[in-house]
Amino acid sequence: MSLPEPRDPAGPYRVSVVCLGNICRSPMAEKVLTADLERAGIGDLVEVDSFGTGGWHVGDGMDPRATSTLRVHGYLTDHTARRFSAERLADRDLVLAMDLDNLDELRRAVDERGEEFGFDPSRLRLFRSFAPDSGPNPEVPDPYYGGDDGFTAVLNMVEAASKGLTGALVARLRD
Repeated sequence: MSLPEPRDPAGPYRVSVVCLGNICRSPMAEKVLTADLERAGIGDLVEVDSFGTGGWHVGDGMDPRATSTLRVHGYLTDHTARRFSAERLADRDLVLAMDLDNLDELRRAVDERGEEFGFDPSRLRLFRSFAPDSGPNPEVPDPYYGGDDGFTAVLNMVEAASKGLTGALVARLRD
């Protein structure tokens, strides 16, 4: 899958991952993607962060089950939840939603204020669309109301999508 051109060719390629509360899926994706980019040797060329569309957990750490799942698999876990705002569109190269509801919320932000920031809607995608095996449902389900196995399933989906996205970023930034 092709990636949009960098908004600032002299700066890092800026990627934001967005879910509902920014305590489960998007911070997991942020940590996995950051690790994959480092392993690929382009960690200094890409800046990754994450946000939630809702504000309930702003200032909180990651959900303990997400933290535990990441830690067991060797990923970093430091995180403070933040809420996405339209102003962030000003310098993002790619904004990735974890599910269709959050993608719709981001599209509304782009419709309302994207022109103000020169943000092209084609820079919005689903995170899992980069996984080679996402199947007919390219969403990453919210594990919040389930058990530990849901966090492991999310990690597996995130790792697959992250590998695909990392490959696309390597191709885009090293050409």
